[in-house]
Amino acid sequence: MSVSESEVVIAGGGPVGCWLAAELKTAGVDVVVLETKVERDPHSKALTVLPRTLEQFAMRGLVRRWLDTGTPVPSSHFALLNTRLDFSFLDTRYPFALFFPQVRTEELLEEHAVALGVSVLREHRVTRVSQDDDGVTVDAETPTGPAAFRARYVVGCEGGSSLVRKSAGIEFVGSPATLQCVLGDVVVSEPPDAATVSLNGDAGAFFMVRLGDDLFRMAPFDLATMYELREEAPTLEELRASVLRVAGTDYGMHSARWLTRYGNATLQASRYRDRRMLLAGDSAHLFSPLGGQGLNLGLHDATNLAWKLGACVRGWAPDGLLDTYHDERHPVGADVVDDTLAQMALVSSSTREGRALRRRFDAILGTHTSLNRELAIRLSGLATVYRPERDDEHPLTGRRVPDLELKGAPAESLFGLLSAARFVLLDLTGGRLRLPGAGERADRLDVVAGRLAAERHDWAGVKAVLIRPDGYVAWASDDLDGAGEQARSLLARWLDPGDTPSAPPELDSL
Repeated sequence: MSVSESEVVIAGGGPVGCWLAAELKTAGVDVVVLETKVERDPHSKALTVLPRTLEQFAMRGLVRRWLDTGTPVPSSHFALLNTRLDFSFLDTRYPFALFFPQVRTEELLEEHAVALGVSVLREHRVTRVSQDDDGVTVDAETPTGPAAFRARYVVGCEGGSSLVRKSAGIEFVGSPATLQCVLGDVVVSEPPDAATVSLNGDAGAFFMVRLGDDLFRMAPFDLATMYELREEAPTLEELRASVLRVAGTDYGMHSARWLTRYGNATLQASRYRDRRMLLAGDSAHLFSPLGGQGLNLGLHDATNLAWKLGACVRGWAPDGLLDTYHDERHPVGADVVDDTLAQMALVSSSTREGRALRRRFDAILGTHTSLNRELAIRLSGLATVYRPERDDEHPLTGRRVPDLELKGAPAESLFGLLSAARFVLLDLTGGRLRLPGAGERADRLDVVAGRLAAERHDWAGVKAVLIRPDGYVAWASDDLDGAGEQARSLLARWLDPGDTPSAPPELDSL
């Protein structure tokens, strides 16, 4: 049996696997992706790209690939209630939800990964994963027979039935499906004059989004049938009946391109890492599609993990850096799990009390702007904060970096400084600080100077900032005189190895 060597193996070539592979390759890691399917699934489970995901694509200079053909909608929903969540006020260049089919996102991300030199191997079904003190071995069935892949780490991005997670002995904790809904991409003869429709009433809830001129995704939450768990394939007549009950019209649906069932199973891995085995995306968390958060959450996992795993492979990771992947991302996943559970509770109750709760919560969303905005910020992905280790850290520490415009800098805005996925030490005085140079850290750090092009209250007084490769603040200082010395200490803490070897071992020694 042939044995191939690389530094990281990724199981699963969907959007999360390909984005992680591209980020690792940008960090200088030799990575291979193993994907079971011969061809990409033509049907899109996910349709929404949220603002923080668009920001992460923008950091790498890719966002136009989504914006050029996607449909921006300046609002979203909570539990499909009639009062929409307003995105237009969000502090981002992308204050909208972008309707963009998952299949097209997968195409773009695979093209991006392959262009960087990533090997994406289709018809490679992972059959066994094991680890030892020096690395991992991944066995797979391939078109030419059994093959083995040897690497330092493996990441499971292959979905809810993840073999990597099972091999690591990581528990998938939560609740199985207790209800079921039918979903369909259907052609209609009486389309609404809108890109999207959502409604909520006593018969249930309904979501509809335009996929083409007369092609729509229809997702009814039919209180009359959702607790009937069925194994047979759904039919167009079944979908039509549910849409009629909930929406009062079937919009003239006459043919189906795709029909499927889905449930409310809600599960999260108890750990995102077991030594050399890691999890991201649906392998780490699985929940209902309410809010369109699953794909986006997985892509954010990958952005967080890639630079940390790359640091370990390249040999410059400080002690414990890879452990922070679980520490930072597991609470974010748990929060999204709770969010979708709360939405499902509002959607699925057929009791008089449940209907009253929906009406009351809908009314509150419409009259309390602060609540509407809070839920919008959370859904957008912009609210994520990685809490600092100490209480005396700068208020910006752990927060996302907005794409602030700059003057006198190597880029017109902050995101332009992050295209290489390295740390950025930014002197916001225009060069007055005595900051340390990149020196021997040049492979992982850029030191630049510039000024903010416009005043901003939460950045007022900031003299220097250290930005992580994933676009979050590692450190900031308002101290004009002491920022240089502080930066020296912080760079050692964030970018220098502890007991990690200064160079990765040769793969043939594993």
